[in-house]
Amino acid sequence: MAKDNKITFFDLNHESGCTTSPFVWATKYAIKHKGFDLDVVPGGFTGILERTGGRSERLPVICDDGEYVLDSWLIAEYLDAKYPDRPTLIGDPSVKVLAQFLETWLWKTAISPWMTCYILQYRSRAFPHDHAYITESRERMFGNRKLEDIAVGREDRLPKVLPELELLRGLLGQHKWLGGETPNYADYRALAVFLWCASVADIPPMTEDDPLRDWIDRGFDLYGGLGRIPGMSPLFGLQLREGDPEPFAKGPSLVAGLVKRNTGPASTAAETAHITGAKSTNQGEKAEA
Repeated sequence: MAKDNKITFFDLNHESGCTTSPFVWATKYAIKHKGFDLDVVPGGFTGILERTGGRSERLPVICDDGEYVLDSWLIAEYLDAKYPDRPTLIGDPSVKVLAQFLETWLWKTAISPWMTCYILQYRSRAFPHDHAYITESRERMFGNRKLEDIAVGREDRLPKVLPELELLRGLLGQHKWLGGETPNYADYRALAVFLWCASVADIPPMTEDDPLRDWIDRGFDLYGGLGRIPGMSPLFGLQLREGDPEPFAKGPSLVAGLVKRNTGPASTAAETAHITGAKSTNQGEKAEA
C-alpha cells in the first residue's frame, strides 16, 4: 500500500512548473483517479536518468513504496492490478485497445499539427538548460528542419485542425465522458492531448464556442482543478479569418453512420430523404429506401 496514500510521481515541467507531456498528464490523472496523492519530483527534459536513479531516460515514471514502474500504459495497468478495490482505470481489455486507437487518431489529427504551430513555445517555455536538447532532438524529428522554419505558416494551419475533431465532438455530444457516466483512462488519454496543447499554446487553438469545451473544462476541473495549474494557456479564443474553414458542424454531428438512433421510420425519415433526394415524409409514413 502506498505510504501515506502518496505515490512518487516524476513530472516533466516547463520553467513555470507546468506539466508538458501528454503521457505524463495521463499518468497524473490516473494516480488521482485511484484516489492517491502525488509526491511530485519536478524537473525538465534533461537529467531524467539522474532523477530516476538510472532507471529511465523518459517519463512518466512512478515509485510506489520503493517499486518503480515505467511507461504510462504500464503504470495504469499496475495501478489497476495493485489496487483493484479502488476506482478502475481500464477495466475490460477492450477499453485499452479502443483508447489506443482514439489516441493514435488524436496524435495525427491534433498533436502533430499543433506541434508545428507551437514548436517555438515548446522550447522557449522550457528551462534554459533544456533549450539545446529540445532544439537538437525536435529538429531531428522534423527531418533536420530549423524550428523557426517549422513554425512558418502556423496561422494558416491552426484553423484547419478544428474540423478534423468532429469525430470526438460527435461522441462527446452523446456521452458525458468517453467512460460513460464517469471518466476512465480513455478520457485521460484524450484530455492529455488538450492539456499538452494548453502547456505550449501562445495563441488559442480553439474557438470560444467549440462544443468540446464542456468536456475539456470538466476534465481540467477534475480532482480539484488538476489541469488548472500555473503556466497553462487558454485553449479557447481563436479568431477565425475570412476564408478559414468552419471549425465544427453547426448541426448534429454524424456518428456511426446516423445522426439519430434508429427507433423506427419517423426517427430516420429526414436522413433518408436527404440521402435519396426525396421529400421528408410525415411521422409514421414510410420513407423511400
